[in-house]
Amino acid sequence: MAAMKLAAVAAGGAIGASLRYIAAAMTHTIMGKDFPYGTLMVNVMGSLIIGYLLVLLPDSEKSIPLLRLLIITGVLGGFTTYSAFSIETLQLIQDGHLTKAGLNVVLTLLLCFLAVWAGFVFGRHVHP
Repeated sequence: MAAMKLAAVAAGGAIGASLRYIAAAMTHTIMGKDFPYGTLMVNVMGSLIIGYLLVLLPDSEKSIPLLRLLIITGVLGGFTTYSAFSIETLQLIQDGHLTKAGLNVVLTLLLCFLAVWAGFVFGRHVHP
């Protein structure tokens, strides 16, 4: 079973990382590269979806464990990215954009938390 779990996470991670690249590139094309909009967008969107799926795919005997690993750990783990957030914030600081760096930290933490909460509340409402 361990090999199946690893395969589910790996496959999901490949899908999620590919989706992150596409979504971030599209966001940068539309919004520009003067602020890490792409990373912020994928992290908030991924947080919203994770919050919802925590209700839809509970960690219990009734759920399908491989599906949860594939989607939440794999796809959404590969889609969202703390490392890119950290690198982009450091780059803003090194470039002297302290206000933008601070804004990126505050927006990421606040919006991702609110998105997980909103997804969870929505999931509880849709699937009581």
